[in-house]
Order: sequence, then structure tokens, then C-alpha cells
Amino acid sequence: MMNRLFFSALLFFTIALSHHPVKAQSTSAMPAKIEVDFSRAVGPMTPVWAWFGYDEPNYTYMKDGKKLLTELQALSPVPVYVRAHSLLVTGDGTPALKWGSTNAYTEDANGNPVYNWKIIDSIFDTYIKRGMKPLAQIGFMPEALSVKPQPYKHNWKPGDPYGNILTGWAYPPKDYDKWRELVYQWVKHSVDRYGQKEVESWYWEVWNEPNGYWKGTQEEFFKLYDYAADGLKRALPTARIGGINIAGTSSTGATQWMNAFIKHCISGTNYATGKIGSPIEALLFHAKGSPRLVDGRVRMNMAPQLKDIAAGFKIAASYPETKNLPLIIGESDPEGCAACGMATNPSNAYRNGTMYSSYTAATFARKYALADQYNANFVGAVSWSFEFEDQPWFYGFRDLATNGVDKPVLNVFRMFGKMSGQRVEATSNRMYPLQTALESSIRGPQTDIGALASKDEKTAAVMIWNYHDDDLQGPAEPIEVTFKKLPNKSLKLTHYRIDNEHSNSYEVWKKMGAPQSPGSAQIKELENAGQLKTLGKSKKIKTKTGDFVLTITLPRQGVSLLKIDWE
Repeated sequence: MMNRLFFSALLFFTIALSHHPVKAQSTSAMPAKIEVDFSRAVGPMTPVWAWFGYDEPNYTYMKDGKKLLTELQALSPVPVYVRAHSLLVTGDGTPALKWGSTNAYTEDANGNPVYNWKIIDSIFDTYIKRGMKPLAQIGFMPEALSVKPQPYKHNWKPGDPYGNILTGWAYPPKDYDKWRELVYQWVKHSVDRYGQKEVESWYWEVWNEPNGYWKGTQEEFFKLYDYAADGLKRALPTARIGGINIAGTSSTGATQWMNAFIKHCISGTNYATGKIGSPIEALLFHAKGSPRLVDGRVRMNMAPQLKDIAAGFKIAASYPETKNLPLIIGESDPEGCAACGMATNPSNAYRNGTMYSSYTAATFARKYALADQYNANFVGAVSWSFEFEDQPWFYGFRDLATNGVDKPVLNVFRMFGKMSGQRVEATSNRMYPLQTALESSIRGPQTDIGALASKDEKTAAVMIWNYHDDDLQGPAEPIEVTFKKLPNKSLKLTHYRIDNEHSNSYEVWKKMGAPQSPGSAQIKELENAGQLKTLGKSKKIKTKTGDFVLTITLPRQGVSLLKIDWE
């Protein structure tokens, strides 16, 4: 917990950023023009957004963790997948930043394995009871198995060197047969507890970011993977396993790792079985952006994140054995440290307000576009953002909620939850080309006003954002939206909005005076403000041809969802 002086500085920093914004110049005198043709499908509206993850697994079954997980599943029409670190780490289950433990594996005085599934069951029970699915991470190394167990538990805090987290849990096992048996016992227990059909619907993966979180060699990692996969398949031959969840996918080193891993799985000698190849039923990799502070304000950068995604899709497409595999971006975020607050990392000040919302909308649309370009079997992008239990209000962690109150970014996912069926053609004269975003992000004189649209049997939706990398405020811009070839002439239009006045608990909290001990009435007001709001009431629209034009205004860093329903 922060000392009084540190918190006072943080509060001043928060309010200073919030109340003294630099204003951008008006970007265009003419309305932006968006056209949506609902008769032209471009691909499935796969709910790739319905994947979330976090470092601290013990938050799962705590008060605010359960509340947020309930909300995440409620907003999604499909089961949400959840990925958490440290599921095999030794400890008593007490959470800390970038730390978690389950005590699943210890040894007795004679070196015999002792398995304890109580805490893991508490985690997975929380998911399963809500209809969610684990993206089950096999890691990290139990203390009794580590070749270098001491020191084991770290005491990292924001501001400390990130490498301090790499302690005894990051090392290879001293006995690979015991490692394999641990995985076998865990999967067998899962099947016994939840049933074969349920566990078959999960994904399993080994470790995390072996080019950073692994203190062994590349070959030792492949051996770790082989033994884990062998234990898993012995317990449940139909279980799905994949890797490699590499960091910085587009970098030369990461690309080398990913190619080497794929080649090992295709044609390498399996360390556990002696046969050729190792099972791989999904390919996973990471993608991160890179914000920084420029002239006292945040400047986002989606280009590195998009380049990582493009690199992962391109590598998968380059092998016949992987080109059709499910592709999962195991972490897909604006930057790389969820537990680093904005007091120690001022460039993280984007996280509380609408900049995080509009960035999320603008980048997910481009993830779909990249998947189309590479013909990728893109099934999920894990947003590494959850909640941090018993921490200061709006501290600036990369989270979806603070003390049980939803942040604006969570409402983007609520918007996505209202989109289904097929993606349809949506064009905008103000949306930056995909190649421009890949090369230089969104840095030009105009903001990025873009659209993502979908159509299902009796509903359609258009998500529109007004985004720019520079965290500046500006006047709301007019946008002319043309709806073409809707299949019904009697429509109901509902306009959902995220901006400073709608779906925004952060702005309400600031207007309260940024209290760190809000009263029960204030908390209720904040919880209400954190929900997705409409801009006015739903409207009935009659058309002769299924076409109509609507003009809206959208503030910089705002997001709208225009949802259309018919009988």
C-alpha cells in the first residue's frame, strides 16, 4: 500500500492530468462520412474480444474478482475464456502484485509428490459456475521442483525493476518426469471434477513468454513443453494444447523463437516420447503497443501491437501444419505492465478515461482486418486487464474495474457483446488505412473516425470511434452515417455512447472530488455511472428501401454503437 506522501502526489498527478487538458484544433469543417452496406458480408463477427487475463490468479475468487467475472460473462453471448498466470506456483494463496500461488505441488520429507488442488479448484470453480472457460496455463515451476528454488517469492512493487519478479518459479524442473506427472494429475483431476466434455472445451498452454519469463535454454523449454503435453494427453487425449505465447512477436528474437517452436512441434524429436513432433492444437503469441509521455501528455502507439499481430499471423500462414490452427493473441494490450500504475509510469495515464476505450475499439477493428488479410483462423485476443483487489481508486492500473466500479473501457466490451452474425462492409473517409496504422499509428492532423459493422438475423450494429494517439480534447465532430440495404423497412435504433458524459465512472468520480473513501451513496452512483448508457431513447425508423442516413456528433476519444433491431 502506498504511503501518505506518495498517494498525495498520485492524486495531484491524476487531477492535474484530468483538469488541465490541452485542446486539439478542430480537425475538419465537413462531416466525416461512413457508409455501411449490410448486404455485403466480409467475414464472421467472431467474438475474439471475449478473452481476458491477469497475473494474480488469487483475485479470481475474491469479492471484486467474482463481481467482475460475473459481469464479463453477462456481457458476452458466448463463453468467455480466461487466462491467468502462476497456477502451479508454491505459496499460501495470498495475492500480491504480479504474484499468485496455489500450492498445487509440494513434496514430503522423502521427496514424494503431494498434490493439493484446493486453491486451483477455487479458481476454476469460479469460472465454470459462470459458464466461462479456462485458457489453462501450465506454469510456473513449483518450489520443490525448481532447479534453483531460492529466492522464490518476490516482493515486487510498482517502480521496481521488472526483472525482480523472476525468482525460483522461472527455472526448469529438476525432474521432468515429476513435471509430467504433475500435469497428468492436474488434468485427470480436472476431468474427474468437471467432466470430459467440459475439459475438452478448454485450451491448455505451457508457460508464458519463454523469451522473458524462462530462465532455461530454448531446448529446455521445448523439453518442458513436450513433457507437459505428454502428461496432458495421457490424462485426456482429446485435450487441446498450444504455445508459445512469445513476447514482442515481430522482433527478430521472438520470430526466431516462434519458428523454432513450430519446427520442433512439426518435425523435432520429442523429448518425452522419443517420437517425431509434439502436439500443437493452437498457436499463441503476444502483441503490445508502446505509449509515452510527450510534452506532458500521453501519446499512444498502436503500430508495435499491430506489427506483432501481423507477424504472428504471417508466421502461422507460412507452415501448412499451422495455417489453419486456431490463433490466439495470448496478451493484446496498449503496453506491457498491467500492475504499473500511472504514478510510476506517467504514460499509463490513458487507462482511466475514454482514451483506453477508443484505442480498444480502433485496434480491435484492425485485428479483424489483419485476420482477413492473412486468412487467419483468429479465435481470440486476450485483453490482459482484470481488477486489483483492495487498491486505491483509479490508481491507474490497466484494469476493467476499480473497487468494483466499472471503468469506461469495459463498456467497449459491452458494445462488442451486442454485435453478432457477420461483419459487413463499412467504409469511412476519415479512417486511417490499415498500412498507415501499422507503420506509424494514428498521428496525422485528423483523428481516426472509423467503423466496424455487423448483421445478424434480426439485428445489426455499427461501432464508431473518434480516436487519436495524442491525448487531447477537441470539439465533437459531425459524422454522416449511411445505412444501406437493411433487410427490413421498420427499424428500432438505439444509440449507445462512451464519452465524458456517458458510461464513464471516472468523470463522475473526479466531479465528486476524487474520494479515496467514497460513501455508500457515492459508490452506488459510481457503479451506475460505470454501466453502458444510451444517448437518448430508442427511435423508430421507417424506410421505403431499407436505406437511411443518420448524422451524429462524436467527441474525440468517444465511441458510439448504433444498434438496429427489427421483427
